[in-house]
Amino acid sequence: MAKSFKDLTEQEILALAIGQEEEDGRIYGEFAHNLSKTFPGTAKMFTEMQAEESEHRHKLIELHREKFGEHIPLIKRDDVKGFIKRRPLWLVMKSGVNAMRRQAEIMELENTRYYEKAATRATDAAIRQLLIDLAEAERKHATVAETLEAEHVPESVKHEEAAAERRLFVLQIVQPGLVGLIDGSISTLAPVFAAAVATQDSMKAFLVGMAASVGAGISMAFAESQSDDGSLSGRGKPLIRGAVCGLMTTAGGIGHTLPFLIPNFHLAMTVAVIVVIIELFSISYIRQRYMDTPFLQAAFTGVVGGLVVFMVGVLIGSA
Repeated sequence: MAKSFKDLTEQEILALAIGQEEEDGRIYGEFAHNLSKTFPGTAKMFTEMQAEESEHRHKLIELHREKFGEHIPLIKRDDVKGFIKRRPLWLVMKSGVNAMRRQAEIMELENTRYYEKAATRATDAAIRQLLIDLAEAERKHATVAETLEAEHVPESVKHEEAAAERRLFVLQIVQPGLVGLIDGSISTLAPVFAAAVATQDSMKAFLVGMAASVGAGISMAFAESQSDDGSLSGRGKPLIRGAVCGLMTTAGGIGHTLPFLIPNFHLAMTVAVIVVIIELFSISYIRQRYMDTPFLQAAFTGVVGGLVVFMVGVLIGSA
């Protein structure tokens, strides 16, 4: 199980920071290598950011050597509660240059929060001072990135960057809402259409759909609110995230449940199937719009997943 941040020792706090700086530096290096031929200006920006991360890591290692010796404990992000689960690196790079810039901004925001939180836990004056300095450096990194971008990235290859408020909106509202919408829209397909096919009764299918949607919404709300307190990740208050996730889960299920209020069963089934198609493509659009997922890729995975669950429901109902 992941370790609570409050249970970390000062040595573990430094060791985790060293690992983060090394990982982030390597990520920037991968971004630079990936963009070196197509966007050399942006590649140079990431190379300079990689150099800064390397400098931070060396400072942390020197302090660790002074305070605790040569051995650095192996502790990773996944070992500690509260960190944002990052998208696979290959997927970020596949999504294009803007996705890489946005990922860099999120990384810097997360590191800033970590150093600020870690500084409040440190009792050693030298460790606390270094963590405060690194927090300030990471906070300024966004400004540095903007300066480097203005210097190295031509206007012809730039797209308008999302504002900071929009990034937080995506982190705190869109992500939990999208998770809920996907779960509600897909997970309730099987029980709703199994009940519809088995009973050939619109009202019974409606009641099953309502029960599945509300139940899934409550479950997802609790799961999301308990997953992360937001202190490190910056994902906002757990209750708000849980409410958003739960409401969107319920909405996703109710969408294809409401057509079964139509007394004519065959007409209700037709309308419900149309609503399902609209839901799946709407999810694909949201993933493309906010999560930098190519629309065709998002549509393919969403539609295939939805069709599989739909067919499972029909087959079970026909048994």
